Parts: sequence; C-alpha cells; structure tokens
Amino acid sequence: MSYDLLFSPMNIGTMSLKNRVIMTAAEFSLGQTNGQPTQKMIDYYVERAKGGAAMITPGICRVNDMGAASTFTQLSMSRDENIEPMRRMVNEIHENGAKLCIQLHHPGRQGYASSINTLPLIIPVAERFPQFPSKLFKATPLLLGLEQKKVCMSMQAPSKCELSAHGATRIHAMSKKEIGSLQRDFIQAAVRCQKAGVDAVELHATHGYLLQQFLSPHTNQRTDEYGGSFENRLRFLREIIVGIKAACGKDYPLIVRLTADEMYDRVGRPDTGYGLEEGKRIAVELEKLGVDALNVSSACYDAYNYWLEPASFEPGWRSYLAKEIKSVVSIPVIAASFIRSPELAEKLLEDGVQDFVGSARNFICDPHWAQKAQSGKPETIRRCIGCLHCIKSFIANAAVGGVGECALNPTVGSERAWNRFLPDASGQKAVVVGAGPAGLTAAVVLARRGFAVTVLEKDNEPGGQVNVAAAGPKKEKLRWAIDDLLTRAAALGVTIKTGVEAIPEAVKAYEPVAVIVATGGEPLRPASIPGINGASVFSAPQVLLGEVAPKNGKVLVVGSGLTGLETTEKLNELGNDVTVVEMADEIAPGAWFQFVDDSMARIKPFGTKFLLNTKLERIDGKNATLSSEKGTKTQILHFDAIVLAMGVRPSRALADSLEKAGLRVTTVGDAVKGGTIGAAVHSAFDAAMSVRV
Repeated sequence: MSYDLLFSPMNIGTMSLKNRVIMTAAEFSLGQTNGQPTQKMIDYYVERAKGGAAMITPGICRVNDMGAASTFTQLSMSRDENIEPMRRMVNEIHENGAKLCIQLHHPGRQGYASSINTLPLIIPVAERFPQFPSKLFKATPLLLGLEQKKVCMSMQAPSKCELSAHGATRIHAMSKKEIGSLQRDFIQAAVRCQKAGVDAVELHATHGYLLQQFLSPHTNQRTDEYGGSFENRLRFLREIIVGIKAACGKDYPLIVRLTADEMYDRVGRPDTGYGLEEGKRIAVELEKLGVDALNVSSACYDAYNYWLEPASFEPGWRSYLAKEIKSVVSIPVIAASFIRSPELAEKLLEDGVQDFVGSARNFICDPHWAQKAQSGKPETIRRCIGCLHCIKSFIANAAVGGVGECALNPTVGSERAWNRFLPDASGQKAVVVGAGPAGLTAAVVLARRGFAVTVLEKDNEPGGQVNVAAAGPKKEKLRWAIDDLLTRAAALGVTIKTGVEAIPEAVKAYEPVAVIVATGGEPLRPASIPGINGASVFSAPQVLLGEVAPKNGKVLVVGSGLTGLETTEKLNELGNDVTVVEMADEIAPGAWFQFVDDSMARIKPFGTKFLLNTKLERIDGKNATLSSEKGTKTQILHFDAIVLAMGVRPSRALADSLEKAGLRVTTVGDAVKGGTIGAAVHSAFDAAMSVRV
C-alpha cells in the first residue's frame, strides 16, 4: 500500500507541511525547571523529526511560572530568557525536516497547587545550584500533604466547581484581574514562540484543562460576562485568540486543540458538561475568529479513558468526532483517534474524516513510525499496544524528577546514546531462555550488539505470559508486542527454537558466553490453604486460555487484581454468577486506575459481587471458607468452580540449575518478580546491555 494521501503535502494557514502526519503533544518531563529544553529533550524530538513527522508538538508549555505549571520540568515560554533556548530546539528540528508547534497550556482544577506554587522559588535556586531540584523532588509527597492540609495556595479555576477526579484538592474562582493577567500571559507566550522561530502555537482547550473549563457549563458556573451563556463561556478563549492574532499577525498559524464532546455520558453522567453538538458550535466560532486548524479530541480527567484509551478500545473509535467537526468547518482538522496503523490513517483521509493524522503514542513507541510506512515497510513498525505505561511512568517519575517511559521502547530519553551505540560483540554466542516479552527483548538487544543469539522456548509458540494477558476480553492488541519483537528478532538473525526444554546440558552445548533466563512466573497456589489443589480449583490462566470453561454456574474468583478482573469478565461472558474475594479494602489494589475503570465498566452490568477485606481460608471440595473483618466473621459458601488469580511466583529453578552447571546467568522479567510488560522489557533491556563482552 502506498499511502498516497498520508504522505501528501498540505497547509495549516501559511505553514506548509510535507505530509499529513503530526506528532501530537504528550508531556514526558524532559525539560529543565526553568522551562528551557534540555539536550535530552531536543534529541528526543529530533529523532521523531528524523522519523518522518511533518510537525512535532512537544509536551505542554506553561505560560507563567506561578499558576500554570503541571510538572517541575515542562517547557515554559513565560520569560524572555527562554526565547533563545527554544530557538535552538526549533533549529535542530527544522534541520531534520519537521516543523515545530508549541502547545500553550494551563491545568486549572486539574493541576496541583503544591507543585506549581513552588516554582518561583525553585527556578532561581535551581539555576544557581543544579543539584537542588533532585532533593526537592523527593519532598513531593510532603508538598502534596501540605496541599491537602490547605497550607499551599489553591489552583485557579473558572468558578468554585466540583473538584477534578485527579488534580487539585483546593480551587478558587478566578477574579477578573486574574483572568486579564492570564490572558496576557497566553498572548505574550505566543509572541515569544514567534520570536524564537516556532512555526505555530496550539491552545490546549481539551482534556479538562483551564481553557476547556471555561467552555464547559459543568466547570464554568460564573455569573459575569465570562460565564453562563454559550457566548460568555467562549469569551475567555476568544479574547486570547484575538489577542494572539493581533500581537503575532493573522498569518501566524494558530491551532486550537478542542474537546468536541466531554463524554460525561460515557461515565454515567449524561446531564453533565457539553456534548458533540455544542462542540461543533464552538468549532464554528473558532473558525470565525481566524483559528487556522482544529486538533479534535474529547473528555477530561473525570472521563480519563475517553481521551487516553487503554488497549481495549478499537483503533479509530473516536474518528466520528473529527468527521462531525469537519462537516461544519473549512479549516484543516487534526485528530488522533487512537490510530495505530498507516492503513487506517490513509482510510480516514480518503473518507474525508480528517485532514491530518495525529498521534503521540505511536511516535513514543516507534520514533520512525511515519518513515517506515512511507518506505513501504509498515510491518516493521513497533506498534503501541495501549498499555498506558507512558502515562503511569510519567506521573510516577515526574514527582521524583524522572522522565516518562515507553513499555516497548526502552531508549526513550536516550536517543543520542542509542544512535551512537556500535556493536561491541563479534559473533560471541548467547542463549536466551524464554520467548516472552523479556526474552525476546533481551534477544533483540544482544543481536543488536553483535551476539549470535539463540532463544529456547519450552512452549510450542512464543509469547509467554503475554499469551495469557492477550486472551483476556478486548486485550488482543497485547499480542502485537510479541509479533513486533519477533519481526525485529528475525531481521537481526536471531534463532528461535520452540518446544525445547532448556536443560543445562542442552544450553551448555551452545557454548554461550552469556545466558539470560526469562522463564516468567507460575500462578501462585499457596500450599498453606487446605484444599488448594482440589479438582474444582483452577488457575486464572486456565480460564483465560480456554483450557477450562465453567458455564452457567457459581464461580469464586480469588484475587481482584487485573488478572482477576479479566478472568471475571470472561466468566461473566460464559454466563456464570461470579463472586470475587479480595483481602484488601479496595478492588485491584495498586493497579492503574484506568484499567480498573475499564474492566469494571464491563463487569458491573453482570451484578458481580465483590467481597473486600475477605480471605480464603480453606477449600473443601466445592465449598470455600471465607473470613472477613480480621478473622472475626467466617462463612462457608458453595461454588461450582474456584479460580485463583493470586499473582505469580518467579520461576527460579532453571536459573539455579544453569548457574550450578557453571554458566554465566542473568535472570530477568517475571522470573525475578511478577510485573507488567513494561517492567519485563526494561529489565531485559538493561540486562542485555550489561552483558560483558
């Protein structure tokens, strides 16, 4: 397939773009505390420019240092001192064939006062003492605690509205003075961008941030000229747009990222916020104001999964939003829409759904996504599986001064070092045991280093624990991780042997200088629970893989982690009456909330019962003895089947036997500790890079 439209040129206002592929914004905390880009940030975006994106929009850029920050190390165009550092990034991206757009942003009620109010103090100290910020980051939990105790100042919002599901614990309604001051900040930031040679600016009026908060009747309950009617709610954004056009000239490209539909109806709140018809009305007004393009998105933090989708969503599911917006405007429409393949991207362009294909996660996962498609090698693209490791890691790492990660691309943030890395092995032999994500990653990295790599897998097909995970309802995309690793392994000459038991004698026969064991883990089945090996007791993988399929009965699931929830979904689909028992006081303790919300949305209609603070004590045939409230209450319930979803135990036996045989062994992934695909891939990458030649 040639993707003729995808790689045809088109303008946004006066700006000419070489193709229809845009890297949209995703914050990864790659900057400095003063808001200037680091070399690491520049390298990160330059690699995506080399990879074929026509335009790159880095992560959110604050317009002032006191109230508009979301992370300590995001970009800022709040000061003239940041113009020249920005120009440096502009020049390097231009040299590599892409245009640069800066997204101007304010979090509003979705920020944390404990973080932003410290920046005016941090910046001067950090510039003088570069090591200081790392100590401050360690104090983030303390700062959040102070915010909850109302010691820190509150966040700005259009009105004293409902707090966001994720964000500030205190907000205040902006005064007219604050409104005017912040509007000037947006305008001046745009002027600084223009002076730095930035090709376009984008106003972030989506995902529930401040600009969109003014647009929404849910968050804007003002009674003055900035609230109430549609025209009044649009006023804040309108005056910023008019101001930017006046200050920068009507020919300076201005994009608005717009929430077309707040999607509160998707989370059971149909009378909250605004829907698509009002989104279309906003779009029409923005075009009248001279906006040069609309970047269409949806939802806010209260409906997180409807703007940052997990793996269960279908690619292109949001494309109808772009199509509806495009039907009422004549300016170009950009949309992400969870597009994962160039085939779908081309079809959406052919069908007139949108004019530009946007994505952040495609380029995070594979910087050369566009280049591979254009060169006729789409099968070599490393596809984003929607595992959300990017957002999870960004939020966790930002609090301690770290950067975001990609589960499948361990080189994020290390582009320069990885590009300069040369093979340092010259055909030495290496053996990898296990062909799951950890084993295949280790094999690919070792082969990249120049090792002759053989992978031994005891099962008849590669995949390991991913085969189990991908068998869960709506989780088939997880299999892409394995398929794409197999493609890369084959291109690097890795030999993969399936159905082979890696006994020490067989491994030694290869005469390897290094062995990496990635044998995964085994489902936990605690021997301390009487009856745990009974005939009616099964493991979650047995259910997910279809090895056992209880139907139309009463089933107990032990453990409400993500595997437990996925197993519950499958059992519900088989017509069972399911009860889930969990020792903790919450469902899926420690799991990322988006996955829990996603699964629970499908589980709740079945009336599944959850028994929290409850422990499985013993099993007698088909009877389960459960205790709750610290053992003070006990009940015996009858079930047709009992399914254990209690986690995995690392498989250490093989690694130990190989070490005893005198082999140089490194253990990675679930064979060390049960975890996510991202954890497995990163541990394998580090281990393979650490093998001494």
